[in-house]
Amino acid sequence: MLTLLLLAPAVPELLTGSTPITRLAVDPVGFFVGFGLDVALYGTAALLLRELAVALRKGWGTILLWGAAYGIGEEGFAVHTFFERSGPPVGALTVYGSAWGVNWLWALGLTIFHATYSIALPILLVRLAFPRARAERWLDPGALVLLAAVYLADVVLLSSAVRDPPGPLQFAFFLTVAGVLLAAGALLPRDLLRPRQGRSRLGPWGVGVAGALGWSGWLTVLLLAGTRAFSAWVAAGTLLAFDAVALAVVLTAVGTDHLERDEVRFAAGMLIPLFLWDVLLEAAIPGLVVVGAIAAYLLYRLAREVDRRDPIPRETPGAPGAA
Repeated sequence: MLTLLLLAPAVPELLTGSTPITRLAVDPVGFFVGFGLDVALYGTAALLLRELAVALRKGWGTILLWGAAYGIGEEGFAVHTFFERSGPPVGALTVYGSAWGVNWLWALGLTIFHATYSIALPILLVRLAFPRARAERWLDPGALVLLAAVYLADVVLLSSAVRDPPGPLQFAFFLTVAGVLLAAGALLPRDLLRPRQGRSRLGPWGVGVAGALGWSGWLTVLLLAGTRAFSAWVAAGTLLAFDAVALAVVLTAVGTDHLERDEVRFAAGMLIPLFLWDVLLEAAIPGLVVVGAIAAYLLYRLAREVDRRDPIPRETPGAPGAA
């Protein structure tokens, strides 16, 4: 439980440099206050959604839809980047792909990012690290209510501290969308995104590349945003296409045999672009590479552990199926 509580903010904040780890050296109080607010936002949401998914026996389709609703809650209602008129982190996307006071392209990209990196990926990594607890409920109803209260209080606190709040119509629209996502997730069948039976049709590299497609699509949008040949509509379609291909690969090529191995490879594919991102930003954010190196080492240890508990038997010469 504690692992998920801390991992959910660590992946999108520490690995991307949104919360610079170097702040721990120059302003430790500020770092712990800021990261504590992140834990109260990301961590409580990931725990709540994980607990509800286990209680209702829901699968990855539900987790992704609920994660998208979380993305709206964070970027729309807590920190207001959907409606930001200028400045970081939205940057050029406050103009490119914006209309009626909403940064639509940014909203689409960040909703997908939070669904995958802030919610689904931490839950997947914790399931892989603690396989015996993947179907266990960790919290009683009272603890769930407390977590929900902490999450809502953090949203209200952050919302009051940042600029560019949504107008009444914007608030009503995104609240409705979030409600639809939550309801749709609750109604989805558990097996909707379950891999096909049997062996995987892809090698380890193929699964890893599929995992990297989501971040690659978002980087493509950020790099080409605003060019004449790359309109906002084309950018949105490109982003959705990258994610659709990744989803199609999981559904048609990943098999249930040795599934944990493929899950680790898919997670590695999601994370390796962030490690490369850390290397590129090393000069701007000292210490970020250290965070990436620690994360890469922990991922390597996780992969070794999965290999240990799920060995692939070697066929001896002359045995059935041997070449």
